[in-house]
Amino acid sequence: MAFQITVNAQEYADPTKILEEGKAPGLKVKLLSTVGNAKTYILIFAKGDEVVSGLTEFAGKNKIKSGHYTGLGDALSIKAGWFDYKRKQFRIIPIDTAEVSSFIGDISWYKGKPIAHTHMSAALKDGSVKGGHLLELFSGPTMEIILVEEPIYLYKKLESEFKAALIDPESKGNN
Repeated sequence: MAFQITVNAQEYADPTKILEEGKAPGLKVKLLSTVGNAKTYILIFAKGDEVVSGLTEFAGKNKIKSGHYTGLGDALSIKAGWFDYKRKQFRIIPIDTAEVSSFIGDISWYKGKPIAHTHMSAALKDGSVKGGHLLELFSGPTMEIILVEEPIYLYKKLESEFKAALIDPESKGNN
């Protein structure tokens, strides 16, 4: 499956792209607390780690049923996305070295695999901000994420109008 195509010098990304594992070898994780069936972790990514892949891989290996997270840090490079309803793809917004000033997302499952769905913003050296749906982020010196695992599975279902997988709270995972 192609990850991106170029049309009129503008790059687009497929919202159903498959992530490559093993792109966050410096990831360190610590369990911070357990309250009932909920667990809170801190994930600390090292310089050069790809955060979307690492977060998704962590969720799969640890069978995170569902969760939510926030984070901050810096990035060597970022690919954010803006969803083009007409094309049903993300228009890629490239961001060079930046401070990650907002990072928020959730984890759910689609076709037997976890999906880390993140939106973020990043401050550039001139103080301007860019952001959107996170497609790729290579960590600068650090990227710190607090993840809260919830005990109930959340599943996504393909929504035909936008050709995108969306959380369906009624789904039992038969997608």
